[in-house]
Amino acid sequence: MKNSFISLQMQQKKYFHSGRTKSIEFRISMLKKLKEIIEENEQDILRALSNDLHKSITESYTSEISYVLKEIRFFIKYLNKLRKKERVRTPFINKPGKSYYQYEPYGTVLIISPWNYPFALLFSPLIGAIAAGNCIIAKPSEISKHTSNLIYRILSDNFDKEYITVVEGDAESVHSLINDHIDYIFFTGSTSIGKIIMKSAAEYLIPVTLELGGKNPCIVDSDVNIEVAARRIAWGKFFNAGQTCVAPDYVLLHRDIKDKFVEQLITTIKHFYTEKDFTHIVNDFHFDRLTKLMAEEKIIEGGICKKENLYISPTIITDIDHNSKLMNEEIFGPILPIIIYEDLEQEIVKLNESPKPLVLYYFSNDKFKHDKIINMTSSGSVCINGTIHILLSTELPFGGVGESGMGRYHGISSFETFSNKKSILKKSFWGDLKAVYPPYDTPLKILKKAIKFLY
Repeated sequence: MKNSFISLQMQQKKYFHSGRTKSIEFRISMLKKLKEIIEENEQDILRALSNDLHKSITESYTSEISYVLKEIRFFIKYLNKLRKKERVRTPFINKPGKSYYQYEPYGTVLIISPWNYPFALLFSPLIGAIAAGNCIIAKPSEISKHTSNLIYRILSDNFDKEYITVVEGDAESVHSLINDHIDYIFFTGSTSIGKIIMKSAAEYLIPVTLELGGKNPCIVDSDVNIEVAARRIAWGKFFNAGQTCVAPDYVLLHRDIKDKFVEQLITTIKHFYTEKDFTHIVNDFHFDRLTKLMAEEKIIEGGICKKENLYISPTIITDIDHNSKLMNEEIFGPILPIIIYEDLEQEIVKLNESPKPLVLYYFSNDKFKHDKIINMTSSGSVCINGTIHILLSTELPFGGVGESGMGRYHGISSFETFSNKKSILKKSFWGDLKAVYPPYDTPLKILKKAIKFLY
């Protein structure tokens, strides 16, 4: 298997070095082709997502299909502008001459995607890699097998394997794919697997983007619109049954509004969700993991678990603290613990002692406190008075920090991620300063003054 992968990667290298993928016309034509393929296969995509995760049509279309189509439209519109050379100042010592940078593709990139958004989280970075001019090896998750099979079919049937190829399989196939023929790795998944990917990449000095997860805190202060806050938090937490890397992992709720907020949150959940259109858990392993997390906790809403169809209802848990077993790992499911707090300053200290989250959510009407949260904590992103709303803008770069990941993508950031920012200096043969070269006999006092002028 390893030898066949190397052969494939060598074919992609040859294809890349032909220069075909660097053509702006080629890139735009491939993006347009991809858009047509997605639109033609819309029903098959929706069906695969339903088979893998029991996703509703609305959640599937908005979070997986329209989201991807929006990225494609962005690059079709702006790609010509993004790839232009950018002039920068040239110091006197390099004049006459000019300085600029331009983006070039890495070559062959490996995209490894997860099961929770199995279509969007493969195609979104794929679009950036195409726009930047790369060849791509795509590795969808074997856990979401229906979507993986569909991705294999629609990409293999429509693109040359020397340009875009899909590799299905388990962790062993991923390990076989990582070698010195890969120029960049983009991984989305858990922190534990991300560390393994990074260790393997380090052996060959392959640059990586790691889109991981973590325990995203959601702080609800006392001065909020309780109805709106409950609605936004319920939607952000239970979208895709909580199987979202940016979902609020737990709520830090101010004691002054405890009863009113919890009551409103329960009302909102009952209004929002029924078993019929609620996303299910992806497999038995994660179902069992989540039910064990709930065991012996105080459930005040939900807690309905049906192993036969992997359904867990939206669940709220109270009477816990930061030492609870629910706080020891990312939940990644429809379970929302609520921890009561009184002093925001103390919670900020605790947050800063914990691994940095992918997103930090804060609900308050106090602009001074907004700035305090933004400036005194560290996270991949901060969203004030919202939750997964932060993903709705292609203008905002998305990614983690520390244990929640490294690197950014979406919109312009995707293009930059999959490109090498190459610096270029063009000098003239005229005006060569001999004082730059040995023997170095310029007195230090004069040298110091000259450096201020020359640079």
